[in-house]
Amino acid sequence: MTNRIDPRARIIYRRLWRYVVPYKLVAVVAVVGMASTALIEASLVYLLEPLMDEALVAQNLETVRWMPIAFIAIFVARGVSGFATELSLGWIGRNVISSLRRDVFRKFLTLPARFFESHSTGPLLSRLTYNVEMVAESVTNVVTIAVRDVLTVIAAFSVMLLQSPKLTQFVAILIPIIALLVRVMGIAFRRYSGRIQDSVGEVTQVTEEIVTGNRVVKIFGGYEYEKDRLDEVDERNKGQNLKLIRVRSMGVAVTQSIFGLGMAGVIYMAGRESVAGNLSPGEFISFFSAMMLMLQPVRRITNVNATLQRGVAAADSLFSVMDEPEEIDTGTETIGRARGIVEFRNVSFSYGHDTETVLEDISVTVEPGHTLAIVGQSGGGKSTLVGLLPRFYDVDDGEILLDGKPIRDYTLKSLRDNISLVSQDVILFDDTIANNLAYGELRQHSTEELMQAAEAAHVLDFTNDMPDGLETMVGDRGVLLSGGQRQRIAIGRALLKNAPVLILDEATSSLDTRSERRIQEALNELMKNRTTLVIAHRLSTVERADHIIVLDSGRIVEAGSHQELLARDGQYAALYHMQFTEE
Repeated sequence: MTNRIDPRARIIYRRLWRYVVPYKLVAVVAVVGMASTALIEASLVYLLEPLMDEALVAQNLETVRWMPIAFIAIFVARGVSGFATELSLGWIGRNVISSLRRDVFRKFLTLPARFFESHSTGPLLSRLTYNVEMVAESVTNVVTIAVRDVLTVIAAFSVMLLQSPKLTQFVAILIPIIALLVRVMGIAFRRYSGRIQDSVGEVTQVTEEIVTGNRVVKIFGGYEYEKDRLDEVDERNKGQNLKLIRVRSMGVAVTQSIFGLGMAGVIYMAGRESVAGNLSPGEFISFFSAMMLMLQPVRRITNVNATLQRGVAAADSLFSVMDEPEEIDTGTETIGRARGIVEFRNVSFSYGHDTETVLEDISVTVEPGHTLAIVGQSGGGKSTLVGLLPRFYDVDDGEILLDGKPIRDYTLKSLRDNISLVSQDVILFDDTIANNLAYGELRQHSTEELMQAAEAAHVLDFTNDMPDGLETMVGDRGVLLSGGQRQRIAIGRALLKNAPVLILDEATSSLDTRSERRIQEALNELMKNRTTLVIAHRLSTVERADHIIVLDSGRIVEAGSHQELLARDGQYAALYHMQFTEE
């Protein structure tokens, strides 16, 4: 089969087979089972000669006695070999898929933020679902059919040679023609398979969006719009699948026609050989049955090439993710608990070579225990600036220092262990409130510490009224909780981490006035002796900050304390008075 696969596909399949190598002993069992199946089926058609010539024509009683026993033994052996093949290959296939899925998932955990921002969620999810299953089919069904059927063709061909070498030579002419047909169709199979996988990703994307955004769809009357979107992507998916089916069906039809011509020629030549006394009825029946035995394997090989190419295309999409560069972590130094001196030194940043600069020549220092508030109009670069500190992105120019050392010198884990984050877009996992508070490495904290953080973040205010308390499930992305409740959990998580550097990106935006005051009290306590970077549109929440910078189009246009900035009567004062007037 390998000579029918283009070089690129061959490389992908070889790489895929590295996942099979750990299970080579089980693979030996599968190969032995498939080889046994091929030999057993060939034995069955070979026995048709004595059944015809000796038992039915010559009426040899001895043959009549042992022939039923032989057939029973053949079918029992066929069952045993089939069971060994299916079980061993199925076991290998599922283990290979499990390893692939885990490798891709682990890769997701190490990919930089830019990767997820430049790829839609739907196609990424489809790679772990649909594409992985295509690989599973390639590893199990394709291998089963390819190996077993190739061996069956060889065994059947051997029987044909034994019965009539002259007729076998005629049939052999058909093999290269069918092989060429399979190769040509394989190119089309792989092309359409790649398109099908892309279209499945589009279907997944649209579906995920309406599931997560169902309230927006309902309130803004998006039924027809979303229905049309799904119809469009589903139509593309259906069209590509139909093209694949047409090619596959055409291949089967052409293969059958070629075999039909071959059989017609064989019957004609067999008649001439029989008249010449060179072929007995039993030899002809055995030869013809062996040729028919080849028909199904060759047809399955023609069909399975589509599955093979789908598997290759799916594996290619998985390996393309696994080959993506991971987060750059060249740092070698570790730091225990940082003092918390944060310095941005002439920092500039853009999201790509072809995009405009988001931050330009930013310089600011935050002393330990001090608070830096970052304010300005939306799109000014506030969230991007704080995202540079934990190295979600790397600066283009300048550098960021923690305790006097460039953050690039620290390992990512060491750097991020010293930073807590509470963002406006609260991320909760489909788990209990307690597990969302004590997420990841925070699980090492005691129950007492967890309760203290929950109380400080006022999480207990609403969990005490729940039957399961902190063990209440939050639902997908925290959908079973209100926005304020989700925000409190995120703040409690940051409180529990107790890191020396704290980033608050609109941390109180989803809270009502009463809750905001109580959370602000907890945050004020948390911010003591910690370096805090605060982003807030509500300027009333940053009045007590030690230092405030105003960003406009990626540049610092004003800096100072709250009173100093009001006295200057610049952008900060304009923003402050505008909000005060609106309130």
